[in-house]
Amino acid sequence: MASTLSTQPAAAAPKMILPPVMTLEGHNMGIISICYSPDGEQMVSGGWDKTSRRWDLQAGKEIEDVRDVREWAVHAVAVSKDGRWVITAGGDEKRGELKACEVETGMVKTFEGYSQATYCIDISEDNTLLVSVSDDNTAKIWSLDTGKLVAGPFKSAHWVGAIRFSRDSKKLAMNSHVGSCLEVWDVQTQKLDRRIGKSQGGYVTNAPVFWTNKETILAAFTFDVDERGGASATTIYEFDASTLETLGTPFQGHTKVILGLALSFDGALLASTSHDNTIKLWAFESRQLLASFHNLNPYIITLSPDSRQLAYTTSFENENEIFICNTPPDVLASICLAPEDNTTTSQNSTLRDLLNSDATRRRANVRRNPAASPVISFPPRLPRPLPTRELQQPVFLRRLRKLLPTSSRWSAVPLTQDGQPRDPINETIPHSQPQQEYPGLPRRFFDGVSLQCYQLSLPV
Repeated sequence: MASTLSTQPAAAAPKMILPPVMTLEGHNMGIISICYSPDGEQMVSGGWDKTSRRWDLQAGKEIEDVRDVREWAVHAVAVSKDGRWVITAGGDEKRGELKACEVETGMVKTFEGYSQATYCIDISEDNTLLVSVSDDNTAKIWSLDTGKLVAGPFKSAHWVGAIRFSRDSKKLAMNSHVGSCLEVWDVQTQKLDRRIGKSQGGYVTNAPVFWTNKETILAAFTFDVDERGGASATTIYEFDASTLETLGTPFQGHTKVILGLALSFDGALLASTSHDNTIKLWAFESRQLLASFHNLNPYIITLSPDSRQLAYTTSFENENEIFICNTPPDVLASICLAPEDNTTTSQNSTLRDLLNSDATRRRANVRRNPAASPVISFPPRLPRPLPTRELQQPVFLRRLRKLLPTSSRWSAVPLTQDGQPRDPINETIPHSQPQQEYPGLPRRFFDGVSLQCYQLSLPV
C-alpha cells in the first residue's frame, strides 16, 4: 500500500525567553535610562516619574535615602568610571536640566545653559569631561571638576539620539535619533570631521553609539532613504572613524527598529533589543549571533561590567521594572568567560548541589520570576582582552576595586556630626557663554514608551 504524506505544516520551533533572576520595582512610570556602577553591585535609573534612583543589586531593592526627585522627567543617567559622579539629565520644552552628584560627599552641581530638555550625555574615559545634547541639536562639553563649559556648542544637522566621546576624548560621535545620519566632530577645533547619511523622519531608535577598542564606531544605522518618513534602523554597523566607511559584516537579524544597544567593557559581547520583541547577543569580532530571545517589548539594555549579567527595561505602558538576567553560560563560553570551577567545591558536585546552595536562595523583598534559572555565584574574573591592543578598562577596574571598596562610595549615605543623613550641597554653575537661539526649529517629539513614525519637516 502506498504511504500517504502528511500535508500538515511542521511545528514551529519554540521561542526562547530570557528569564529575569531579579526584578527591581519602584518607578511608577516608564524607565528611560539605566546604568551599572563600575563595580557592578549597584545601578542607577531615570524615568518619566521625574526621579533618578539607585539600586542595591545584592539586596535587590532601591536605596531610598539617595532617591533624587526632579521637576521634569529624567531622560538620561550615567556613572563615571571611577564611581565618583552620577550624572542625570532631563527637562522639558522650556528648560533643560543637567546635574552631577558627587557620590562620596553628596555635593550636587547644576549646569546652566540649556533652554530645552537634555536627552543624551556621556562621560570621558578619564572622568574629567561631560558632554550633553539638548533638544536644540547642540552638544556642549563641561568640566566635571570646575563645572565650566570648555567646548561647544557643536551644532548637529539632525536631532541627536546618541553621543559618545572617543577613548582619548579628542572626538565626538553623534548618531541621529532615527539612526540615519552619523557625525564625527573634532573636540579641539570644534569642527565637523565627517558626516554620513541623511537627516530624515522615521522610527526613533535612540540606541547608544560606541567607540570600540579598535577606535572604530559602532551604531544602529540605516542607509535606506524613505521619502515617506518611515526609515528604520534594523542593522548594526561598524564604521571607520576617519572615513565613516563600513567595516566587516554588519550585524543583521532584527526585523524592526533597534531600540537598545550595549557593548561589553572588553568589546567582546554585543547586546541589542528591538521592536521585533527580541533580545539578541552577538560575538563582536566574529559577528556571530550567539543567542536570540523572544521577550515582549524590550527597550533599554545594558551589560554588567563583567558581562555576566544584563539588565533591560520594557516599553510596556504599565511595566515600570528593571529586569536583571544572567548571561547564558554558552554565551560566556563563546567569549572566553565561562564560569571557572570553584576550588572549594568537589569535582563531583552536581547541578543539584548548586541548586541547593545558598547562592540560589531567594532574598527577602526581591520579586523573582519562578521560572527563572537560579543565581550562581562565580569567582571574579577579568574580561578577556582583544588581541589587537592592550585594553585599559579591565586594568582600571582592578585598581578601582582596590582603591574604592563598595562600602565607601556606593553603599554609604553621608551623615552629619549628629548621625543624621546629610542634605546635598547644591552648587549652581553659571553658563559661561551666551545661549544661542535657533528660530523656527521644530520641537522634537520624544516618546520613551511608544514608537512613533513621523516626518521631520512637518511643524508641530
